[in-house]
Amino acid sequence: MTIGDLPKPLEHLVLPQHLDGSRGSNRGVGRCQLQAANDLQAIEAWLGEFRDSPQTLRHYRKEAERLLLWALLERGQALSSLNREDLQQYQAFLADPQPRWRWCGARAERFSPAWRPFLGPLSASSRRTALLVLNSLFSYLVEAGYLQGNPMTLMRRRNKGGDRSGSPGIERYLEHSQWQALLETVEALPQDSPRALEHKVRSRYLLALLYLLGPRISEVASHTMASFVQIRGRWWWRVLGKGRALALVPVNQDMLQALREYRMFYGLPPLPEPGERTPLVLSLKGSRSIGANMIHRTIKALCAMAAERLAQDDPHRAEALRRASAHWLRHTSITHQAYAGIALHHLRRNARHAKLDTTGLYLHGDEARWHAEMEKHRLNHTQQEDDDESSI
Repeated sequence: MTIGDLPKPLEHLVLPQHLDGSRGSNRGVGRCQLQAANDLQAIEAWLGEFRDSPQTLRHYRKEAERLLLWALLERGQALSSLNREDLQQYQAFLADPQPRWRWCGARAERFSPAWRPFLGPLSASSRRTALLVLNSLFSYLVEAGYLQGNPMTLMRRRNKGGDRSGSPGIERYLEHSQWQALLETVEALPQDSPRALEHKVRSRYLLALLYLLGPRISEVASHTMASFVQIRGRWWWRVLGKGRALALVPVNQDMLQALREYRMFYGLPPLPEPGERTPLVLSLKGSRSIGANMIHRTIKALCAMAAERLAQDDPHRAEALRRASAHWLRHTSITHQAYAGIALHHLRRNARHAKLDTTGLYLHGDEARWHAEMEKHRLNHTQQEDDDESSI
């Protein structure tokens, strides 16, 4: 491809051999788990994961297509040879795609000669979303063994204001030690009376719901057991959420077990039946649904008790736990899913976010890497370090 070439959609693109990525400098070593001999085939394999979600497929194809075309036409490189500096240049390019005659144009069909990858410069929000999608692409190709490393992990994410000095992303969530303290608090609750035992069972189940499904407390209060549905042998939570949007959230084995135990405590069949009108969480009398306000007060009380468990050994985390509310558990759920390595597109669907950029606020990996880097900056140097410095 030459500097005068116009960009073409992926389905019309033919890669020249020297730019097809078969010898990319970042190609994986060892066994690749994809039947992909070049970058275009690798992208197509990634996009194939989203065939059941046409809207996501179109969006992800657009971002992968833009990067591949930019690499070929502006950098003269294969996608599998791009490094951190290349991607920083691409980030700047998204804010001002130049030359305009090549990259920008009015809406046109993909088979039209008038088709261009951009309508114009991307907003800051759209640029963040684009980078999140591309990070997902690179992570997938690394996991599949097609690439050695993900150059995007070296790029610092920015918060909405584009400034690293403020508190980035979502901060109202529990760290794993705080979450563990909360679980231990529930297990230590008294059960010396029928009402105390019922409170303990309900608290355990409520934490499982809020952590494993990531709902809003209004959704917990308004749904019945019929919202748990089995589809093709798998259990899902069918939730009517914000903006009256209907969505499915996978129910994993931990959640299924918590559900069984809670239902069996009340003498119900282990798993819900179609159309069952039993509230999702029962009041302590066991006759009606628990309200959103009661959920809030229950979680606040449990967090305060858990904070006392942490106070002596870790007063800073204890103080944060005292401020926690039920909605923090939704943030905690999404954040811990991100830490667990759940793919970005699945994370977005679990969280039921309208924008991928919102999901990106829950990715805290860069802060961990940034902090770890500062461990290299030591107050006391070793003799070897002193010797190395004297030789400079």
